[in-house]
Amino acid sequence: MQKVPPPASPDAYVAGMAGWQADLVTRLRTAALSVGGLDEVIKWGHLVYLSNGPALLIRAEGQRVLLGYWRGQRLQDIEPRLKSGGQFEMASIGFAEGETIDAEVVVRLTRAAITLNTELGDPTKAAKKIV
Repeated sequence: MQKVPPPASPDAYVAGMAGWQADLVTRLRTAALSVGGLDEVIKWGHLVYLSNGPALLIRAEGQRVLLGYWRGQRLQDIEPRLKSGGQFEMASIGFAEGETIDAEVVVRLTRAAITLNTELGDPTKAAKKIV
């Protein structure tokens, strides 16, 4: 099986989608970037947003779109649909076709994630210190 190379850029990532996933990813991306202070990159084959380490990700897969936050477990008071899972206090929401989230909630989550990374440092480095 031949490995598919990752998209060349965030714009190429979105351009490779169609339908509801393209629409939702575009809305999530626009809301996150409106906060400012983030570097948008392709990492692990999907959109990752960095501010003193990874803060959030947006990933289209199969029949869902995933919005995940490093340290997202600390953000569940803002958005209770965030489900805990993985390392680095990660929490995410999986959206199926027809499901969405208000842009202002994404903005609040993103601001809070940036603040946590500013106060606590890169979540991937902080986790290594604990081990």
